[in-house]
Parts: sequence; structure tokens; C-alpha cells
Amino acid sequence: MTTERETTPVNTGRQGADPTTSSTAATGGVPPSGAQYEITHGEQRATVVEVGGGVRAYDVGGRDVLQPYDVDRMCDGAHGAPLVPWPNRLGDGRYRFDGDDYQVPLTEPEKSNAIHGFLRWQPWSCLTHEDDHVVMDATLAPRPGYPFTLGVQVDYRLDEDGLRVTTSATNLGDRAAPYACGQHPYLSPGPGLVDDCVLRLDASTRILTDPQRQLPTGREDVTGTAYDFREGRRLGDLEVDDAFTDLRRDERGRAWVGLESPDGGVVELWVDQAYPLVEIFTGDTLAPDRRRRGVGAEPMTAPPNAFQSGTGVVRLEPGATFRAGWGVGLTERGARGARQG
Repeated sequence: MTTERETTPVNTGRQGADPTTSSTAATGGVPPSGAQYEITHGEQRATVVEVGGGVRAYDVGGRDVLQPYDVDRMCDGAHGAPLVPWPNRLGDGRYRFDGDDYQVPLTEPEKSNAIHGFLRWQPWSCLTHEDDHVVMDATLAPRPGYPFTLGVQVDYRLDEDGLRVTTSATNLGDRAAPYACGQHPYLSPGPGLVDDCVLRLDASTRILTDPQRQLPTGREDVTGTAYDFREGRRLGDLEVDDAFTDLRRDERGRAWVGLESPDGGVVELWVDQAYPLVEIFTGDTLAPDRRRRGVGAEPMTAPPNAFQSGTGVVRLEPGATFRAGWGVGLTERGARGARQG
């Protein structure tokens, strides 16, 4: 996928699609993540949820590709969630756009940050639900600190190459809006922890952040550091929660992240050119039963604190649409790169 701009909103199908799984079947009540929309293709199965519009689970033949969270639990660590209208952190929740100053609520108050936008806990609507395809839709209405109107859709599709995800945002208002986006999938190591996995990410630059608030302080060349994953590196006990950029891309314009596990499985995630950054997170701050059981590989169109710095922020004009795509799949050791051609 490439970045696109249009003058009309995206329309992808019928309204009010029913979930394949009853929202009361698994728990005796409404799950914390709302209705569950399952899609399948061969041995692949993914579940997309109403609350937050994210992907709760994705497996191939019962082997997790993305680390799931249980249907009877709230989403933790933003697992699988779209991050709109900005990914990562915004210092003090403050920014300036077109000469006006704005303040949004602090959703990471212990660090005096706002984090991951506004749509993680909002119910989304299902526009299209087919056997291998589901489209989730949300309207981001004007609110204090972000007086703009966006129509947002996330298209999830399974095919022979894996799970493909396209996020589209259209400015439904009458003035330009600042916009960036991301998503928060966790690559699964299979059974066990990520420590014995080999991480590959062909990125030459790491964005440095301060340890207290995790806001950017600079950039470093990864050469010679513990964060050089270009040739693959065993994670061991290395703790990572950093954005990487200057991504090497293939002939299709895709950059790749790979997580090779002791069970022989290789989870590979790609991002298109709309995503110049990938955040890697080894899950060290999650609850003990969830800690280091998945590697967050988060496509981002803009770096941390982008609404303040302006770096990577799209000026989304009225009627314009911005699209960004990523995908993920499971291969076997020795077959790495087969899907990149």
C-alpha cells in the first residue's frame, strides 16, 4: 500500500454487520472488548473486536501469530489497537496547529503524557463482514483539544500471504486537521517468552528517549549497539521500547520485521511507505503473566511527540483521505523472505 489522498470518504460495504461469535457465548455476558468478528482463510483465523476496533487474536493452525488477549479480559498494553489521530506519546498533552494551542486529556498521567490517540476505548461499527474480510468504522467527533472530525476505517483481510490491514482516515470537517496513525500488534514467540527469539529489523536509526517520560531526545545510528537488529539478534534479556526509522525497503516499498522462535516459526510483519517508523516493545511493563510474551512491532506514520515537533504529521485537508497499510504472516525457519518477492 502507498499513501493516498482523495476527496471523498471511503465506503466499503453494508452497514450493521453481525458478529460471527455471539458476544455472550464465551463469558455469559458482554465481553470487555464487545462484539467479536471472526474471519478465516484456510488454517488462518483472526478475531477483530468492537471496542477499539483492533485485532484481538490471529493464529495459523492454532499457532499464535499475534499474541492474543483472552475474550474475558480487557485489552492490555494496547494489544492490536489502531492508534488515531496520533501514535505513541504527546508530552503534556499539548500541541500547536495553525497558530492555535490545544490541550488534550492526559491518558498517561504518571508521565504527564497523552498516549495513543482517542479511539482505543470507543465502540466501532462493523461495515463489512465476510468470511475472510471485515471493515471496522469509527467517527472521531470534535472534542476539547481536538476540534476536528475524522471518519476512520480499518480494513482487515486474510489471504494466502497472511493478515493485511489498511487504515483510512477522511477529514469530514471544514478545516484542516493534524493527523498521524499507528497500530499495536504484538508478534507471538509461540510457547514461552521472547528471550530466546531472534529479532530482525533492517533499520539503521533508533530514536532516543528520556527514561522518565519516554519523549524524544535525539537519534542514534544503531551500528555497534545492542539495538542493531539488521542481521538478526537474539533478544535475551534486552529491554526495548524504542522507535526505529531509516528502514530498508524491498522492491515493493515494504520494510520488514521478523521474529524467529525456537519452535521454528518466523512471524514476519511488513509496513508500506506510509509508515516510516516501527516501534519495538518487549512488553517489560505488562502484568507478570503477560510480560515478554510478545514483541510489540508497531507501525507508525510519525514519531513520538509528533504533534509537538510536527515531524511526520499530515495536514489532512477537508475531504482528503490518508491511507496506510501493514501486514503480518507466519513462515518457517529457512523460508524467511519468501513472501517478500
